[in-house]
Amino acid sequence: MTLKPRPLLCASLATLAAGCGGLNMQLVDRSVQKPSNIAVYFTVDTTRGDPVADLTPDDFRIYEDDRPVSLYESRQTILQPEVVAARYALLLVDMSGSVVSSPEINRLVEAAVNFSKRVGSFQKVAVYAFDGSPHITPIVGFGAPSVETAINSLAWYRPKDPSTNLNGAVVEAIKVLGHQLDHASAPLRFGTLVVFTDGTDHAGRVKDQVLREAVAEAPVDVYAIAVGGEVNASEVRAIGRSGTFTSKDPQDIARGFEEIARRIEGFTRRYYLLSYCSPARAGHHQVEIQAVKGGLSGRLSYDFKADGFGPNCDPNQKPAFDVHHPRVLRTSRREGK
Repeated sequence: MTLKPRPLLCASLATLAAGCGGLNMQLVDRSVQKPSNIAVYFTVDTTRGDPVADLTPDDFRIYEDDRPVSLYESRQTILQPEVVAARYALLLVDMSGSVVSSPEINRLVEAAVNFSKRVGSFQKVAVYAFDGSPHITPIVGFGAPSVETAINSLAWYRPKDPSTNLNGAVVEAIKVLGHQLDHASAPLRFGTLVVFTDGTDHAGRVKDQVLREAVAEAPVDVYAIAVGGEVNASEVRAIGRSGTFTSKDPQDIARGFEEIARRIEGFTRRYYLLSYCSPARAGHHQVEIQAVKGGLSGRLSYDFKADGFGPNCDPNQKPAFDVHHPRVLRTSRREGK
């Protein structure tokens, strides 16, 4: 690829520079290691906040100290994010008496299966059920190969308590997801909780304020799908910090799962792990990465030290992110932000 002249920058260089021509790039983490490997983990959104997916290495241009780095010399590539990031999704399904006795139970099971297939292509999915009991019930663990079979078994699920312990279930699910993230081996960790319910909390085991505090403090994304005649919109919003779908029409169950799955996929695929071989061999340098796609552009920049750099770099080498100080991150932003 022939590098085109650089577009005019809209602001002075900074450690974290937001996009200037329609794209907003945010640095998450970076790796600098010998022989001359640079890897950058970042997000790309439009300035309107929409996630930008499916960018290729050709959509990025790299500059060191304001000079373009040849695509062929740098051998820049996009690595699979699983190299440095672990992603887990917990689907929490309301199986209270009103759900299991509903004629829409098969519709719910089918929607949950399709959701798990889609989200499971880029996150390890677990499914838990809740009713009026004090604790949630595991249906299938994270990343298990039999997710579809396990979810189909919900069609014959019988609640231990027909009431709805919605607040308590969400609080406990956040803890379960947090425990899974704590024991992941990757240096960067992402968690997603998706809650389906057909109504409101009836059990009263956990107060609303406790629920709100747990959701607000959770280091994970939390989405809520609420479909049914008893849906309380304000209660759903309190749970779905990252996004919600609400409807009184039971036939909207599939649409709700599809919409939330699409949102999760978009926010997951906005992350890129760009790796390249630096031509620098000593001293401090400033890197600028530009994304250019469809007439839109954005950039981010940072500094690195190249002392001791040399030849024989492989851009596919695993980045050296700090595994001793792992970070749990949220993928999405708060809904409406």
